[in-house]
Amino acid sequence: MAGSEVTGGTTAPFEIGGQSIAPGTQADIGIPITTMATGYSSQLAVRVLHGAKPGPVVFISAAIHGDEIVGTAIIQRIANYLSPETLSGTLMLVPVANIFGFLSHTRYLPDRRDLNRSFPGNASGSLAGQLAHVFFSEVVSRASLGIDIHTAAVHRYNLPQIRIAAGNRRLVELAMAFGAPIIIESPLRDGALRSLAAEHGVEMLLMETGEALRFDRFSIETGVNGVQRVLAHLGMIEADDGLTEVGVPARSNKTQWVRSPRGGVTHRMRKSGDAVKKGDLLAAVAGLFGEEPQEIVSPCDGLIIGHATLPVVHQGEALFHIARVDHAERVGKRIESIADAIYASEPEGFAETLLDEDEVI
Repeated sequence: MAGSEVTGGTTAPFEIGGQSIAPGTQADIGIPITTMATGYSSQLAVRVLHGAKPGPVVFISAAIHGDEIVGTAIIQRIANYLSPETLSGTLMLVPVANIFGFLSHTRYLPDRRDLNRSFPGNASGSLAGQLAHVFFSEVVSRASLGIDIHTAAVHRYNLPQIRIAAGNRRLVELAMAFGAPIIIESPLRDGALRSLAAEHGVEMLLMETGEALRFDRFSIETGVNGVQRVLAHLGMIEADDGLTEVGVPARSNKTQWVRSPRGGVTHRMRKSGDAVKKGDLLAAVAGLFGEEPQEIVSPCDGLIIGHATLPVVHQGEALFHIARVDHAERVGKRIESIADAIYASEPEGFAETLLDEDEVI
């Protein structure tokens, strides 16, 4: 990994995209990706804040799936809040990783590929491969930590949550500092950014929050506050990391989808963020005239981390995503001992195929 070099207590210039950024300054860099059908070049937009003092190199990215835009708003707020003159280390902000999907309001690229299944990419490969190659080689590989922000799919909502690789207590510590309502340990997938980053020693926090193509205040405020606490915990900004005040996040490594038993119109009784017990009523689904309603109940104790926002469903459609959590009703209580929270015994069992940074199947 590259990053800020420290010489005699001072920070050297930061090199990216063929440009050199002096300590205590910032620059907006357009890194060429490929040539479009118009003949013009496309670029990856990166704002680099290179601190006046030495410290870690961190990147924050959004919209790897082009319609997942909540992270763009979070990064805009972060960009207006921070100053390189008071920063220790280097921060790279990527408000839109997949500019092609962003412009067309879709998660995919014009070649119908998923950017988050295309890493490490190839400079001579497909459009998705070229973009993956540029993003990883120019941004990700220079960092020691990344925060990648995603949302649920269209007509679905995700409770703010942090997903991390299993068995990494350093990431548990950083996730605790972030302060989202729940931390989920989820498996790494071939072709995904988190998987490639792990292979190269770049630690990753993945935030899931909100709904595609929509902004919501709770998601944005949770993301902005969480990023600031992580940067404070790393010593990059002068602020309280909040660990003495933040509520205890739930922790889970096993989730379950609840699907509609029939087609029709649903009426929800529960939503994301609700703690549920096995057998609790979640929703009812009935026919067009309200006939033959069927109740949908929770299959387990846990916390609802995602729900469908569209009431019209086909049989088998995913309506709720529940993380199995012991004593979910205790989530959010103030941490008495951060060490106890971080080193608590791990939840048993293995995760189902979590649809982090992925579509509902």
